Amino acid sequence: MEHARIYNNYTEEDYYNLPDDVRAELINGQFYYMASPSRIHQEVVSYFLKKIGNYIDFKDGSCKIYPAPFAVKLFNDKKTIVEPDISVICDPNKLTDKGCSGAPDWIVEIISPSNPAHDYVRKLNLYVDAGVREYWIIDPLAKEVSVYFFEKSPFPVPYTLEDKVKVNIYDNLWIDFQELTKSFNPS
Repeated sequence: MEHARIYNNYTEEDYYNLPDDVRAELINGQFYYMASPSRIHQEVVSYFLKKIGNYIDFKDGSCKIYPAPFAVKLFNDKKTIVEPDISVICDPNKLTDKGCSGAPDWIVEIISPSNPAHDYVRKLNLYVDAGVREYWIIDPLAKEVSVYFFEKSPFPVPYTLEDKVKVNIYDNLWIDFQELTKSFNPS
């Protein structure tokens, strides 16, 4: 279960000194530990990696896609490092040996049933403040998708896992959620 250590003021150094088998995010000096992802979570990540990667390759694009665990240092402070489920970074100057320093162009998070507020509230606010261009929140259990395109509106556009959704940062990349959900229940 995801939870925070209360009343501690951790830094980037503490984050990088965590044991290899511990997954956590550092947000405003607090650690938030992350549960192991479910099979459906991994199906969503795999689908997105394939779709986005194929699109970037086909377009001979320069953007890079990284799945978690991948450290994203959103700000110049030493108190916030997140691990989005999927990060798309189009500025190669943001890439470091440790991950990404600055806001990715597009972030996708798949909701953890143990703590949905982490993605819907806490990380949403961080991503807005950091300058992320597009943020998708996918809730496989509720069969909902919230798409934020911060360059046009602070409000999400709601979709379901029945929809085909256009990626705003690209001219013609669409994510077909019906195609994705076929993998949830393999025959």
